[in-house]
Amino acid sequence: MNDDLPSQDPALLRRLLRAKDRMDAASSEDWPVQRLADVSGVSEAHFARSFKDAFGIPPHRYLLTRRIERATALLRDTDLPITEIAFQTGWESLGTFGRTFRDITGESPSAVRARARAEAQEPGRVPVCILGAAQRPDLTTAVSEKRRREAVAINGPSNKEIP
Repeated sequence: MNDDLPSQDPALLRRLLRAKDRMDAASSEDWPVQRLADVSGVSEAHFARSFKDAFGIPPHRYLLTRRIERATALLRDTDLPITEIAFQTGWESLGTFGRTFRDITGESPSAVRARARAEAQEPGRVPVCILGAAQRPDLTTAVSEKRRREAVAINGPSNKEIP
C-alpha cells in the first residue's frame, strides 16, 4: 500500500471512496472498471491503479470479497436455497459461485451452512462488527493465481513455467 497517497490527493481518495461505497451498497450489480472510473471521474487505468494503492487490493477482488461476505451471511442467517443466494449476491452461474466461494473460503457453500447450523450460537457475546471482520475472506491472492499454485502443487511444474 502506498502511504504517500492520502497526503498527495485527498480529493482522489474521496472519489475512490465514492466508488467503493457504491460497490458496497450494490455488490450484486456488475461493476466493470469503466463504470467505477466514471463514478470516480478518472480514467480506467488511473482508477484501477489508485484503488489498489489506496485499499491494498484491486477493485474486482474487493467486489468478490463483498459478494462472498454477503453470501456467507445469507447462508448462515437464512434458509434461502444456495442457488437463490448465488443470484442475489451477483453471480450469474451457480458453478462459478460455488467454485469461487470454495477457492476463497476453503469450504463449499453447503459446508458453511451446515457448520453454521451445527454451531451453538450465543448471541450478544461478540459484537456483530467483530464477527464480520473475523469472518471476512482473506483475498490477498487472485483466485486464478491460487488455482495455478494448487495445480502446480498437485501436478508439479509444467514445462511452460519459468522457475
